[in-house]
Amino acid sequence: YEACAEAAGWLRARLREPPRVALVCGSGLGALAQELSEPQSFDYAEIPHFPRSTVQGHAGRLVIGRLGSAPCAVLQGRFHLYEGYSPAQVVFPVRVLALAGVHTLVLTNAAGSLRPHLGAGHLLVMRDHIDIPGLAGRSPLVGPNDDRFGPRFPAMTDAYDPGLRRLALALAPKELRARPGVYVGVGGPSYETPAECRLLRRLGADAVG
Repeated sequence: YEACAEAAGWLRARLREPPRVALVCGSGLGALAQELSEPQSFDYAEIPHFPRSTVQGHAGRLVIGRLGSAPCAVLQGRFHLYEGYSPAQVVFPVRVLALAGVHTLVLTNAAGSLRPHLGAGHLLVMRDHIDIPGLAGRSPLVGPNDDRFGPRFPAMTDAYDPGLRRLALALAPKELRARPGVYVGVGGPSYETPAECRLLRRLGADAVG
């Protein structure tokens, strides 16, 4: 907690206003930061205790400004278990931004479709997920619980806000063919075998990454 609080304090001391919404950009989506007005940009290497992004196409910058009327933080690049980071390091930026004032988090990524009706460029709005590493004990919640981050046993019935999901489906451009679905997270970095894809479909997943 102390490392997260130090990083959040470092940011607050430099920001014109605290962000209320954060977007974590997956592969190919980092250009969204160019839509921010009055942006302030910080390399991950500048921020105390922040991990370093090693994936090609992930710029490794935190950009904070206004998206429309909303004070917004855009993470250009995220962190993965397959880079050698622990689960706690993977979620470190999200915890920092929560302490810095963020109350709404939007996660994005480029994922593989497990269903014929989900084609390249289509938008899946997550209604639920299957966390394979988490089921195997690779979770940031494993270990001593710090109540300042949340309860020991968080409920996951509505992990993704129903109101925001409805809004995303209503506002998405028609060409994206947005629909709700279930995302399954795996460890990577290899892509899934055909047999693994068949297994994940039978588990009820619509997309994998």
